Amino acid sequence: MKRPFGQHFLFDPNILKKIIRCGGVTREDTVVEIGPGLGTLTKFLSFYAKKVIAVELDKRLLEKLEGILLPCPNVEIIQADALKFPYDSIDGKFKVVANIPYYITTPLLFRLLEFREKISSMTLLMQKEVAKRITATCKDKEYGVLSISAQLYTKPELKFTVSRKAFLPPPEVDSAVVHFEVSPSSRFAVRDEELLLRIVRTAFSQRRKTIMNSLRAFEGVKDALQKAGLDPKLRPENLSIEDFIRLADAISFTEK
Repeated sequence: MKRPFGQHFLFDPNILKKIIRCGGVTREDTVVEIGPGLGTLTKFLSFYAKKVIAVELDKRLLEKLEGILLPCPNVEIIQADALKFPYDSIDGKFKVVANIPYYITTPLLFRLLEFREKISSMTLLMQKEVAKRITATCKDKEYGVLSISAQLYTKPELKFTVSRKAFLPPPEVDSAVVHFEVSPSSRFAVRDEELLLRIVRTAFSQRRKTIMNSLRAFEGVKDALQKAGLDPKLRPENLSIEDFIRLADAISFTEK
């Protein structure tokens, strides 16, 4: 059975329990699950958490879900689009634990980070390729905009991989579980976060060029590179988050 929204169902109880352990879920926690599907992970979460809020978009699954989760009084099922749901409407802080549909992984991550003051951690099962991009450092070929954007506000760790054979129907790729410790504000001292992300996106949109050439649109980039102590011949993937921050701060001074 495959959902029209791109979800693949995971039924292996050992993997589901391992995901919950990675999330550090306790009886003190409210947990938000996105895309509960047929409620297998939801039911396990209800055994460990104080409350589970399951956000499901597919109306056809709601009736089945309500029946399956009837014995779980601490589960609340909400029919909503996870990309539009107002997470600040949830009382107190919460954790997110979910097997998320592949096609919304990146936009959902950015949506959740908008509410980072409410979220203490996220434990997400996602496409392995995306997991490697999120957790990559400047030494890795997968390093890029997604790596830096996620690591500005979270400390992501790839916990374990899950074979495609564990799902019904099996997807075309393997998956991985990533645990994010979430920070309510930037984990780094940044003068202008918006400028930093604009520089990062611009640099990686032309990642084969040198950092000097890819950022020519920014006024005073040559002086800024010198001030930041960076070789203008480096390519974007050679710069750490700290390097980009020094460069953004230097450009910020130059632009002012």
